[in-house]
Amino acid sequence: MDFLGTPDIGLLLFAGLTFASFVTAFIGVFTGTAGGVILLALMALVMPPTVLVPVHTVVQLGSGISRTLIMWRYVMRAIVPPFIVGAVLGAAVGAKTFVALPTTSLQAIIGGFILLVTWMPNLGRLGAEKGRFAVLGFIATFLGVFVSATGTFLSPFIASAAPDRRNHVATQGALMIFVHIAKLVAFGFLGFAISAYLPLMAAMILAGAAGNWLGEVALAHTSEKRYRLMLKIFLTVLALQLLARAASEAGLL
Repeated sequence: MDFLGTPDIGLLLFAGLTFASFVTAFIGVFTGTAGGVILLALMALVMPPTVLVPVHTVVQLGSGISRTLIMWRYVMRAIVPPFIVGAVLGAAVGAKTFVALPTTSLQAIIGGFILLVTWMPNLGRLGAEKGRFAVLGFIATFLGVFVSATGTFLSPFIASAAPDRRNHVATQGALMIFVHIAKLVAFGFLGFAISAYLPLMAAMILAGAAGNWLGEVALAHTSEKRYRLMLKIFLTVLALQLLARAASEAGLL
């Protein structure tokens, strides 16, 4: 039975996805990464590919907005405008330029970059900060339609620039808002027939807001040293997973 008219989503599954949004939003704040990727993996188990990415993008957009509103005072505002410029350009160029490069190669490149910047943080500070984040905005949006790890890709760069764990989490939430908006507009996701999923998306966005709030509370009671260690561990695991998936799809494993 379709709960609230949501195609192929019953009451239990509706509740399960809503709870997953709450938990992954909390994880995203408390660890500084991984929440969106975990949610996408869970949604992929029960939702058709044609609606998976647009619905996930809308939910993550809502989560990013609520996280930014909750933690606005910690956003590193100086890097937001150049990032937006880069994101707009990345969306304008679109996916056609990269059509010849397999997704496995993109996964391997991103995984390698994450490992390098995570364990060699000085690489994440190369060049002028505003110019660096304009380039990152372009890359994150440009790659967004191919791989779901753009937030994870940005995370070590933001961490390198952030003086405090709350600056990192708040700024990542703010920057990803513009990545999601650019993806929705540039790739026509707003034209997808996802209106039937509005009740589910609304419930997941509200649950994500609650998870963001609880994550900020937990973050305030975590030491900077412990947070940075957790961030490195999570980023390393995600990067190795991307590399392993790329190697497997390339027939190397």
